[in-house]
Amino acid sequence: MLSPRKSRLAILSGLAAVATAFVTSVGALAPEPAQASTDPVETQQTSQWLTGYWHNFDNGSTVMPLSEIPSEYNLVAVAFADNHPQLDGGITFNLASDELDGYTDAQFREDIAAIQAEGRKVIISVGGELGHVDVTNPTQAQNFADTTHELMQDYGFDGVDIDLEHGINAEHMTSALQDLSGQAGPGLIITMAPQTIDFQSPSAGYYQLASNISDILTIVNMQYYNSGSMLGCDDSVYQQGTSDFVAALACIQLEMGLSPDQVGLGLPAVPSAAGGGYLAPSGIISALDCLETGTDCGSYSPTTPYGPIGGVMTWSINWDATNNYDFANTISARLQ
Repeated sequence: MLSPRKSRLAILSGLAAVATAFVTSVGALAPEPAQASTDPVETQQTSQWLTGYWHNFDNGSTVMPLSEIPSEYNLVAVAFADNHPQLDGGITFNLASDELDGYTDAQFREDIAAIQAEGRKVIISVGGELGHVDVTNPTQAQNFADTTHELMQDYGFDGVDIDLEHGINAEHMTSALQDLSGQAGPGLIITMAPQTIDFQSPSAGYYQLASNISDILTIVNMQYYNSGSMLGCDDSVYQQGTSDFVAALACIQLEMGLSPDQVGLGLPAVPSAAGGGYLAPSGIISALDCLETGTDCGSYSPTTPYGPIGGVMTWSINWDATNNYDFANTISARLQ
């Protein structure tokens, strides 16, 4: 694909092969530092989230300061944190001013505060297609929690997004996020952006992580793209790029014990933002309608509608800007 985070065309065939094998086996990141929010978890958001990733790099889509992000995006994920140079498992953030037309650190901090003053949230995302942050032992888990909390205190981030795409250790990431929650308090936002393969089995790391931290987890924004075919919760196989695919795979999270408001739908803003699996906003709305009310379903239909789910995520705000923010405008009009 064309973005540093999502260009995985070279491994799509491998993912598809893994999915096929699975089907067979089962039978079918200056001014005074801003302070992180301490609002209770249950009042983090009174409406559904529209999450968008903001690029701290130039990948040919567009570059922009945070101040240009449309207000429709009420949760902004800054992509991405970097590995800490001294603390194994820790993270840091370095603004790529040279790639962002001279956007300064001071402006960046001011823009975070301005977004938050509107009642919106800004979090730091860890990982992406090129990001390798290892949290596989107690020392790395402690370093991850401590450095993430330091970034929250320094920049004012409201929380963290886990977008590690090269494997995850559920035991030690659970420990890290529970530690972070203890340091940051109940207003901490924790999101994750697993790939579809990451929830195809209860033994998968992200599946276990989501279950382990369900009491502090804000939302899981599954990446319903760059996937290939996968099993839905009804054990039928669904093809990416369709409303059925999104609804039938979201059902897995809805049935595993997460609350509906912890489940989000992640899709690319434009076809160029992904290597495959683009679904037009109208199709995303169909998936929302199917899951929430049982209407506009295709071959998959929930036994009982789930009511309002957590919202929708897109890769990315920058890609959405190339299409006059059609994704944000269309989807936000549907969200509650």
